[in-house]
Amino acid sequence: MSADIVNLGLVAAAEAVARGKLSSQALTEACLARIAEWQPKTNAFLKVEADRALKAAKAVDRARKRGAKLGPLAGVPLAHKDMYYRAGQESSCGSAIRRHWKATETSTALTRLDAAGALDLGRLNMAEFAFGPTGHNYHYGHARNPWNGERITGGSSSGSAAAVAARMVFGALGSDTGGSIRQPAHYCGLVGMKPSWGRVSRAACMPLSYSLDTVGPLTRRVEDSALLMRILAGADPRDLTASALPVEDYLKAARSGAVRGLKLAVPRRFFWDKLNKPSAELLEQTLKVFARLGVKIVEMTPPDMEAVTAAANVIISGEASALHANWLRTRPSLYSDQARARLENGLALSAIDYIDAQRWRSEAIASFLTAMNGADAVFAPVADRPAPTIAETDVAGSPEAGKVIATLTRLTRPINYLALPAMTVPAGFVRGGMPVGFQLIGRPFAEALLYRLGGAFEAKVPVYETLPR
Repeated sequence: MSADIVNLGLVAAAEAVARGKLSSQALTEACLARIAEWQPKTNAFLKVEADRALKAAKAVDRARKRGAKLGPLAGVPLAHKDMYYRAGQESSCGSAIRRHWKATETSTALTRLDAAGALDLGRLNMAEFAFGPTGHNYHYGHARNPWNGERITGGSSSGSAAAVAARMVFGALGSDTGGSIRQPAHYCGLVGMKPSWGRVSRAACMPLSYSLDTVGPLTRRVEDSALLMRILAGADPRDLTASALPVEDYLKAARSGAVRGLKLAVPRRFFWDKLNKPSAELLEQTLKVFARLGVKIVEMTPPDMEAVTAAANVIISGEASALHANWLRTRPSLYSDQARARLENGLALSAIDYIDAQRWRSEAIASFLTAMNGADAVFAPVADRPAPTIAETDVAGSPEAGKVIATLTRLTRPINYLALPAMTVPAGFVRGGMPVGFQLIGRPFAEALLYRLGGAFEAKVPVYETLPR
């Protein structure tokens, strides 16, 4: 019964609690049993809050029995990347520097999930200061892919991806500055939403790059992502970059199936250049599914995406280094060698380089949107191949690791610079049993349309029904 419970989708779990078909206590106990089994295999959690979660679950069950109004996530266990602050609690940000640091305020993202009734099962592993694409962490141990423990989860939302894919929780917050939601979702067979820049408040969560950071969920199903995004999105007086544009009903969009007549643009140049054969074959099959759904598939010629990537790298390097400059001077030995080297690279950038990268941004966005040539969204790979191994991406043990790591966010990082919404959706599995996803890239604040497309595909190809063993 426990296995059946943890394989429920988030929306289904919430509805089961609301209708009294399942207790929140039963959901929580099933997740804790799953954690006991899978935490040793994945190292997804940094801390499990079992007692607190069970206490909260019992309170939800009592409230339901007395007829109290419940929130849309009431009694559903989640867990989150250890960069979302909760007042009075530790948040290490995956680092040694903040190993025992306690937050003085709670992030808006957590506050909104709390208000919706979600339970918080604990803090999840992540790349040190969210500045690493593999899932390696030299302070707390590397996260491991539930589909194959020798392979990376992707990063920096490594624990979030592992925990959700292994059915330890029903959803998790990640963050995406260069692909850190979409890329782990691809490697772990999940749905990962990077919203438009400004769609979700970043108040009281660890910053990496002010101009590129976004907050979003990792889930197993498209509708689950849609529900979480509906709760997370919207204006916030604590973060004046959070947009006041109305938030659409993403869950309704994900369930609509109304995609006939939409147009998907496929950018072969750059995005397909280095794609391995098994991934390419699976994605071609995916495009055929969309075509059968009545979606028109058209080709597009994107602008110079290498230049876009270069500009994104300048911004993230400069802004991350500025945030860490004092610690790099006063506490350099507390960084891992990999994180310190990446941060120190930004110290060599000039103000002219940074300003030029920012100044060109609006032109690059306009060029990409023009290249879409009237298409509703863009269909593209997330990464060149399925998850590589932990060994071949370990800079401490493989002389070729740097070359492999450089490819991991090649197809995601440009979209952060363009500030556009993009969602990873699982396409299926290639030989060897590793998942592969695709990303749907939209126009600014077109998250609802991405959910329509993703939900329609998932209804035909329910990858979420397959569990890691």
